Amino acid sequence: MLPNQSPTSAIESLLRKFVANDPTLISYMAPDIDFRIDHFRDESDASWQVGKGMKDIGQILTRLASDIFPKGTEALAITTQALPQDGWMFTTFEQKFFYGVRGRICTSVTLILSHESNGQVDYFRETVTNIVNVDEAPQA
Repeated sequence: MLPNQSPTSAIESLLRKFVANDPTLISYMAPDIDFRIDHFRDESDASWQVGKGMKDIGQILTRLASDIFPKGTEALAITTQALPQDGWMFTTFEQKFFYGVRGRICTSVTLILSHESNGQVDYFRETVTNIVNVDEAPQA
């Protein structure tokens, strides 16, 4: 179990399956999912990280696996908070991974606004707030 874990939501289950490289993660996505990943001040082209429906999701996940996370990812923390409106969630996802674009180990913090219904995520907006090279991270 991850630190700061709240009761399991569809978004948390989906992220855990993503970290585990488990293809059953798509069972936590609605067939008509509206999906987008944006990057704040990052050099990479994220225009392909947008899609609607399972066909687009398949292409996005395949490219994420080959270009962004060729060696997978490790969850450092997943924290989800239910928002006042039914089905809306706000998630902070901290991870450590080999970033294929830079060819080095990095960490990042992403913020995810999602909506879920019937145990599936039907709206997913992720903002990658930072990508930090591990060897350049400030020392505590």
